Amino acid sequence: MTNGFDEAKAQRNWLERLGEKIPGFRGFQDRELRRDVDKKQREYLAASLADLKGGVRDQAQAYTDAAQIGSLHLFDRLDRRLDGLAQAIRFSDYGATGFFDVEKIGEQELAKVYEFDLSILDDLNNLSESLSAIPAPGEGDPAAGVEGAMKTLSDLEEKWSGRRTVINDIVKTVG
Repeated sequence: MTNGFDEAKAQRNWLERLGEKIPGFRGFQDRELRRDVDKKQREYLAASLADLKGGVRDQAQAYTDAAQIGSLHLFDRLDRRLDGLAQAIRFSDYGATGFFDVEKIGEQELAKVYEFDLSILDDLNNLSESLSAIPAPGEGDPAAGVEGAMKTLSDLEEKWSGRRTVINDIVKTVG
């Protein structure tokens, strides 16, 4: 993820650029642009989790095909937790916090949030590695691998819940 706000701002059409000349319109427009960028970032993170969830389902199917159904409950639990985090990320709402108010939030504060979001991507990579460590059917008991992935997922869930705190702290600091 790069600086999505700058990229989105550069892609505005001539009518939107003309609107910048109207007093007060630019602040409204930039605020809406930041909302859009935040939403796109969250959708990207949620889609990445959905991809990981698809891999978990493929692993569960492999265990089913190998007639090793005793471990399926582990995969089901992991599947539900991945889905829950994806939904929490996708439907997070910060509209009432003042975070998107251009007059209050500067580039430095935005950089903190973007840095946080980029660290979430690193955590998703760690989760992917944890999921890859789950042995294939016939190569060992998947319980330890699933538990390791659940621990990584728990850490990610806890970190995501802290995003609201990061944003609220920024709003308090600049407000």
